[in-house]
Amino acid sequence: MENFIEILEKIDSIVWGPVLIILLVGTGLYLSVMLKGIQLRKMKHAVELVSGKFDDPHEEGEITHFQALSAALSATIGTGNIAGVATAIAAGGPGAVFWMWVSALVGMATKFTSCMLSLKFRTIDEEGRASGGPMYYLERGVGSKWLGIMFALFTAITCFGTGNMVQVNAIADGIDNMIKIPGAIGSIPMTRIVTGIVTAIFVALVIIGGIKRIGAVASKVVPLMAVIYSVGAITVLILNADKVLEAFQLIFYYAFNPTAAVGGFAGSVVAQTIRFGVARGVFSNESGLGTAPIAHGATKTREPVREGLVAMLGPFIDTIIVCTMTALAIVSTGVWNSGVSGLDLTASAFGAKLSFGQEIVSISIIFFAFTTIIGWSYYGERSFAYLFGEKWVWTYHLIYVCCVPLGAIFKLSLVWTISDIFNAFMVLPNLIGLLLLSPIVLRETKDYFARDMGRIPRD
Repeated sequence: MENFIEILEKIDSIVWGPVLIILLVGTGLYLSVMLKGIQLRKMKHAVELVSGKFDDPHEEGEITHFQALSAALSATIGTGNIAGVATAIAAGGPGAVFWMWVSALVGMATKFTSCMLSLKFRTIDEEGRASGGPMYYLERGVGSKWLGIMFALFTAITCFGTGNMVQVNAIADGIDNMIKIPGAIGSIPMTRIVTGIVTAIFVALVIIGGIKRIGAVASKVVPLMAVIYSVGAITVLILNADKVLEAFQLIFYYAFNPTAAVGGFAGSVVAQTIRFGVARGVFSNESGLGTAPIAHGATKTREPVREGLVAMLGPFIDTIIVCTMTALAIVSTGVWNSGVSGLDLTASAFGAKLSFGQEIVSISIIFFAFTTIIGWSYYGERSFAYLFGEKWVWTYHLIYVCCVPLGAIFKLSLVWTISDIFNAFMVLPNLIGLLLLSPIVLRETKDYFARDMGRIPRD
């Protein structure tokens, strides 16, 4: 097994090498320039759209702007915000946080572009079910069916790692930190076995209802848990206020300078810092990955640009706000060089200032990870339907639910590595589509604002 893990880690370091990182950040930067910084200029209008000001229940689609954003955020606000940030800092040092910010800021333009295209090229079947995502704009926009198949195939595979086993593994960690169920089967603690089975039952109850039920659940759970976690993180920062400025200084300094070995930290070169920052940033906010457009493709709207604007709020909320609070808590409390990683590192940061800090982290990861599992189930479902047809979706649901208990007993390092590799495979066909279809995005965006933000009908 150790040799297998080493091979996977080598593959991971290759696929997440300089080429892919340059493509990701470069595509986001190109789109940001092309759209004249739309992620900053039109933030106010995006918030208006989420508030429901432009909603029309009679338009085609299945869910509202707010439900679509909640469904997408349910799949992004999860282990990436709590354990993923900690993993990036533990491997790349505080400077990795800076590169997470970069990936998020330019990723907002990437998210806008991909979700706008998802709406423009989506399909609506006879039952009113909407299907969108990169596979559709690759096939119907670019004219490449095989690229669409490639993306759908990678997504259908990735959902079992990134959206399923990684998440339930984190849930098991969180519960294991609070509750110990006596007994074991072989070397597997009973706590993790029970966690996997119970989680699978709840996942099945939600995903049977499709995107409407996922959106309804996510729109209630995600905002509540985001507030609870944020209050906990802000409290830690207030109690540690004299160290926050120093934390920012460390983040900016080590973003461009090697991190020397200190405490339990092994040290990191700048290239490693950038790689872990961008990789974990993409894992956290999914910009460039192409998954969020699948959820946003189900929105009730006739204006593709509107959903692009709503979608670009995702990376801002997910990475610039939530991930930053996690990172500052870890760096300011000084636990970043303690030698621990993942969920344990974040829990240590919260526990350093709050007597109940570890419980806040454990409870948050349980709910965040659960909503991520149900959000990603829809991504895999639509990809599976694209590849094999709607009649086989039930087969996918069965396999997806059965994989949940397995994630509770896998080693975290193995699951993270597999997820990273397939995330990279998804990025490539999606970026090809975004770059080739960028002229359409620019034309649609100009037309939308020329028509007073869609208030004036198209000719």
